[in-house]
Amino acid sequence: MILSIGVIAYNEQKYLPALLEDIRRQTYPHENIEVVLIDSMSSDQTRSIMEDFKANNDFHAVQVLSNPDKIQAAGWNVAIRAFKGDALARIDAHARLTPEFATYVMEHINRQKEFVVGGIRPCIAKHDTPWGHVLLQIENSLFGSGINRSRRELIKTDVKTMFHATYRREVFEKVGLFNEKLLRTEDNEMHYRIRQAGYKLCYDPKIRSYQYIRSDFKAMVTQKWKNGYWIGRTAKICPQCLSPYHFVPAVFVIGIVVTTLLLPIYWPLSALLWLSYGLFAFTNTLSAIFKDRFYVQSLLMPFLFPILHISYGLGTITGFVSRQ
Repeated sequence: MILSIGVIAYNEQKYLPALLEDIRRQTYPHENIEVVLIDSMSSDQTRSIMEDFKANNDFHAVQVLSNPDKIQAAGWNVAIRAFKGDALARIDAHARLTPEFATYVMEHINRQKEFVVGGIRPCIAKHDTPWGHVLLQIENSLFGSGINRSRRELIKTDVKTMFHATYRREVFEKVGLFNEKLLRTEDNEMHYRIRQAGYKLCYDPKIRSYQYIRSDFKAMVTQKWKNGYWIGRTAKICPQCLSPYHFVPAVFVIGIVVTTLLLPIYWPLSALLWLSYGLFAFTNTLSAIFKDRFYVQSLLMPFLFPILHISYGLGTITGFVSRQ
């Protein structure tokens, strides 16, 4: 069976070469791999990197296509319409793959009964610096994004959504394309429709890929706001697509507002909120340090957590009340 590996990229000249090298190193027979590269109208060298890869490869086929609408969902729909393989792997441009990724994926796909498969996707730091590792500790903690099962689950199981999933062609033929009205939650909505159609999403930690985190705190704050914004927008379109933990930061922000307004009337309520939050932030900081190592910058983590949560929560509220 032929596996198509799809990658959508916009101005990714810094990240794309390493990912393409990972694809070259796949242990699955290259004559059974098609690579579908989608350029979202980049202004850097992304397109030329793709074209060079196409001109120098030993794969079954390599396609380099354009995504004039630029958004992720539209790019993946270009890939879905174009791929020629029996299954399509959806890989982010900020990702890395183990050499066995395609081999393990196709072990599942070839069993016929498994139509959507994926595996563990830990985060990694782009820069090997103390600050880069502290940002990674934040992202991997339960107070960051570590609650997501695809970043920590160590047993094979069925899940509601996953990163870097691979879909048999039949799934798209039955479920359709990605919703292009959603810019950051298109996978949640697609996976909901897939589950509603009767398919299971098979998670196996033997399948491993990685995702780079944002390289500085400002970029991470912006990312959280945008993620929260699209959670709010998606809540109005498909609330069933989301999990309760998606709304925790918004509830936190509302709690801050409510307890502040009630401060003159009943101050212990505000004190309870911040003491509880502070305890969890301190506990998660210690847990992150014990799992990794201590850096002087780690002392900032209890203060960085609320900034990220407030940014995400405000984004969710903004997205929910927007008229778009």
